[in-house]
Amino acid sequence: MKYKRYVIWSLLVISLAVFLAACNSEGEETSSTDGEENTDSGENAEEATEDEQVTIVYARGVDTTPATDAVIKAFEEAHPNIKVEQREMPADTGQSHDQYVTTFSSQSTEIDVFNADVIWPAEFAQANYALELDRFIEKDGIDLESYFPGTVAAGKFNGRQWAMPQYTDAGVFYYRTDIVEEPPETWDELISQAKELQGQEGTEFGYLMQSAQYEGLITNAIEYIASYGGQVVDENNEVVVDSPETVKAIEKMQEVVGSDFVPDNILNFMETETENAWIEGKAVFARNWPYMMASSNDEERSAIVDNVEMAMLPAGDEGSAAALGGWMTMINRYSEHPEAAWEFVKFISGPEGQKISAVEGGRAPTIVELYDDPEVQDVSSLFANPEFREVLQSAVPRPVTPIYPEISDIMQIELSKALTGEQSAADAAANMQEKMEAAMVE
Repeated sequence: MKYKRYVIWSLLVISLAVFLAACNSEGEETSSTDGEENTDSGENAEEATEDEQVTIVYARGVDTTPATDAVIKAFEEAHPNIKVEQREMPADTGQSHDQYVTTFSSQSTEIDVFNADVIWPAEFAQANYALELDRFIEKDGIDLESYFPGTVAAGKFNGRQWAMPQYTDAGVFYYRTDIVEEPPETWDELISQAKELQGQEGTEFGYLMQSAQYEGLITNAIEYIASYGGQVVDENNEVVVDSPETVKAIEKMQEVVGSDFVPDNILNFMETETENAWIEGKAVFARNWPYMMASSNDEERSAIVDNVEMAMLPAGDEGSAAALGGWMTMINRYSEHPEAAWEFVKFISGPEGQKISAVEGGRAPTIVELYDDPEVQDVSSLFANPEFREVLQSAVPRPVTPIYPEISDIMQIELSKALTGEQSAADAAANMQEKMEAAMVE
């Protein structure tokens, strides 16, 4: 009997041990599942503790300056548990765009943070490629009003912020200081002065701009349209291009392009043609991007060294407007490390990261107060120029829409027809409205 009782007792002990082990296993499994962070980035998102190492991948275009390496070094020193691995994308922006689309459309997690052209955020947001940043911005108290307004607007779509401004660019107005006493303040004054001053100091033309049928035509047109109070697509993603303001802007653009003070082949001019003619001393005024100041004062290339200054673009009825260029920083919606990715985005788009990019890479900051920093001002005469700050303050983004490539194509075709005289400004505005609305519902 003793032996029988012993066997029964042993079986009970073993059964209890098995039961307790099973319960403990279930508890661990439940705890592990409950501990996974379920964020907008997907069910696979996980974050390391402060002691665990996280590696995020940062995809960006070709950088021939030491700026990116310097920013990453400073970030990793401030965040020793986060390592940043760089992935270089093609120098061609279109190729980079297409590679991102291929990667994100498959919900790949291989990229965490990426650089985006200012015309991409709405498209990537609509396609569900990007992680919205509002909760991070609110949590960390990021003051978006410290940035130039246009740079923030370029990353906003459907009332939410999808990208943080990293560095900026904007259209600027150049004039010859050996010819011009005071630059024109309005488009009408430009037309008057360009006619009057053309030919002085060996110049052939009064004004240069970009009006070939390509993306540069859109940036020039946006400046005319915004300066007269018009819009292409409003904040509600509604097409509003067919307006009296837009018609008046296109008519003014037609007047300039059709004048005798621009080159006969002005409809073939892009940035390169503008720059070449300008530094050869062939024009009194020109519209281009900030980089042309450096080439204007390049003693090996330029015939107009020390005779160039910049100002805000001429104003229409509603003031001066400069088309916004530059780059944003975004997070892949499917990143497995959204919190670490945000820490990097916050740093690279914040004051410290942008100052490093300015000093090491010559990139124009998007944070207003950085233009008061002596080290930033020493980088370029532009950064110390109050006029340049005004240009950036008035910069307007191109249409913020998820179908921007289609919108751009429509604008290029219809505006080119207007500039060649194939159709009126009113017809161009009406045709753009009709075709854009159709594209929006496809």
